[in-house]
Amino acid sequence: MAHFNPPQIQDNPSGWGPCAIPDQFKDLPYQPFSKGDRLGKVSDWTGATYQDKRHLGKYSSAFGGGASQYAYFHEEDENSFQLVDTSKIQKPQYQRGRRVFQQNKQRRERERRQQQNQANMQVLSKMQKSRERDRQRQLRKWQKQFGKQMQENRNKAPLKNRDASVQVKDSWEVVEEMDFPRLSKLSMPSVDDGEDLLKCGSMEYYDKQYDRVTTKNEKRMKRIDRVFHKVTTTDDPIIRQLAKSSGNVFATDAILATLMCCTRSVYSWDIVVQRVGNKLFFDKRDDSEFDLLSVSETATEPPQDEGNSINSPRNLALEATFINHNFSQQVLRMGDEKYSFEKSNPFVQNDEVSNIASVGYRYRKFILGNDIELICRCEHDAVLMGPNGELQFINIKTLNEWDSRYSGGVDWRSRLDNQRGAVLATELKNNSCKLAKWTVCSLLAGSDQIKFGYVSRVHHRDTSKHVILGTQQFKPTEFANQINLNMENAWGVLRCIVDTCMKLKEGKYLIMKDPNKPVMRIYDIPDDTFESEDDDDDEDDEDDDEDDEESSDDDDGKK
Repeated sequence: MAHFNPPQIQDNPSGWGPCAIPDQFKDLPYQPFSKGDRLGKVSDWTGATYQDKRHLGKYSSAFGGGASQYAYFHEEDENSFQLVDTSKIQKPQYQRGRRVFQQNKQRRERERRQQQNQANMQVLSKMQKSRERDRQRQLRKWQKQFGKQMQENRNKAPLKNRDASVQVKDSWEVVEEMDFPRLSKLSMPSVDDGEDLLKCGSMEYYDKQYDRVTTKNEKRMKRIDRVFHKVTTTDDPIIRQLAKSSGNVFATDAILATLMCCTRSVYSWDIVVQRVGNKLFFDKRDDSEFDLLSVSETATEPPQDEGNSINSPRNLALEATFINHNFSQQVLRMGDEKYSFEKSNPFVQNDEVSNIASVGYRYRKFILGNDIELICRCEHDAVLMGPNGELQFINIKTLNEWDSRYSGGVDWRSRLDNQRGAVLATELKNNSCKLAKWTVCSLLAGSDQIKFGYVSRVHHRDTSKHVILGTQQFKPTEFANQINLNMENAWGVLRCIVDTCMKLKEGKYLIMKDPNKPVMRIYDIPDDTFESEDDDDDEDDEDDDEDDEESSDDDDGKK
């Protein structure tokens, strides 16, 4: 009779399942597994069966690391060993980058083989072949285009942070902040042409032979020693006189143009505002670089050289200002008769009479509404006899080429005669702010023409010698449309700034463009900021003059 031996039952009082490991499995490691794991795979004789990346993890365990319990670990201590020579082995020049080159070569070869196999497998119709050719051509075009852009982006130097035009002190308080996107949406239509209050100065006639200059018969630019007066608003004796009888906002055309075109500016600039009673005076700082002409300010890659480099932003600005002054005088009929306004130049000293640059001043009044009367000193550079014998007032400005490789890639000597539009379009892109300010100055003055000269360096590494390659002239209103300058927006920006300053209490303020952001701030500054000893002496002299006038009036009354 069979005998049944019941197995030993383990009692687990705290749960269920076995309490201890059976003796035959005691020293074996446990490998976790899932019932869903595949236990094997077919022999792969071709090497291509499991190349599809979607099936790479087909035979991996659901519990991760595979047979990690059976992995071999070398436990011998090797910390006491070290290499004698720890320097990296330097490969010779011909071996560097060989691996990447080989990988790219193999990848291209593999793609070519695959395309060839696909072409052999199917027969394409004529239309399909044509489409395939177009597709391949478009693909090569995109690779060429975007590959070039990526290369340029890699080579492009990061933009450096620019310095502010004046160091902001901790005691200065920001009273208003205006961002350019909001300012560019303002508009103030129907501002009438200005009314002439006073005209003074004398101008020479433009020499029309410079209109025939081309790249084939270029003219060497001369250095002409003449005095240019860049007098600020409150130092102008005529504006001081006019302020007693009319107007409540006073400025020069250069200051107004900077404010009206501020949304195009990139570099930092600053303007001092003084509120005296209900009057506003806009001034430039003494010893500031306000009158220097920027170069490639709005270019995609503005010049970023530093220090004494000839292509640093400041040295380029000095060169452009020097060229503009000399060109504007060289193209005149110097020594011939002049056209003079009723009054003489108010800034001429006795010893400067023969050396004064050709300039005519118009003091004009503009009505901006809301009881705002703007008085501005505007300038003409010369006069020109029109086609019908009429007299035209013109402004003469200069565009200069410094190095075509870094300023748009358009070589003036080869393009100026045939493709002048391309040269001008590049200048509009690179110097949008400067051209807009020149146009605004011409419109404020009521000039009939604005004439541009194209001047280039004789050699791109020499900033002392220049040649004139050609000239071009426009009517200011037409040129404003061409460069997309909206005067309604410009007047709106100016009116917004004036209204903001009129709401401030009496005192001195500074308007400054942020050097790295499209933002303009108004700072409340102490009254003695930027003051010099000369200014104090001038004020004392004025007070003495006023006292003398009052005493003489009293004497007349007594008589």
